[in-house]
Amino acid sequence: MITPLEIQNKEFRRGIRGYKEDEVDEFLDKIILDYEKLYKENLELKDNLEGMHHQLEQYREIEETLKKTLIMAQNAAEDVKANAHKESELIMQETDAKVKEIIIKANNEAENTRSEFENIKNQMQIFKTRFKALLQSQLDSIDKMCDDLEGEN
Repeated sequence: MITPLEIQNKEFRRGIRGYKEDEVDEFLDKIILDYEKLYKENLELKDNLEGMHHQLEQYREIEETLKKTLIMAQNAAEDVKANAHKESELIMQETDAKVKEIIIKANNEAENTRSEFENIKNQMQIFKTRFKALLQSQLDSIDKMCDDLEGEN
C-alpha cells in the first residue's frame, strides 16, 4: 500500500507542455491530507478489529466453559439421581423426599446455566450485528470519500 510519505515525495518529470506545477502541488497536498487520514483510520480499524477478535475469543472460551459446566451439572444430576434411586430401595419415604429436592436443585442449576448460556449467545449476536453495522458504515464512508475524490477529477 502506498504511504502518504511516498505521495509527498513523488517527483514528476517535466514535459514540454506539462501541467502547472502549483496546481499539481496543491492537488497532491490535498491528496496527501485525505490519504493520510484514511491511512490512519485504516490502522485504527485494524487495531479495533484485532481487539474484537480477542474479545470474540474470550467469549468463545466462556462459551466452552459454560458447555463444560452444563455437562458437569447434567452428569451430577444423573449421578445424584442414580444414587437416590439406590437409596430409595432401602428407605422409601426418606429417599423420595431427598431425591425430589436434589432433582429440583440440579434442574435449577441446569436451567440457570442454560439461561446464562443463552444470554451470552444473545449478547454475542448483538455484538456481531453492531460490529457488522459499524464495519458497513465505515465501508460506506470510505466508498463515499472515494466517490467524492473521483467526482473531483
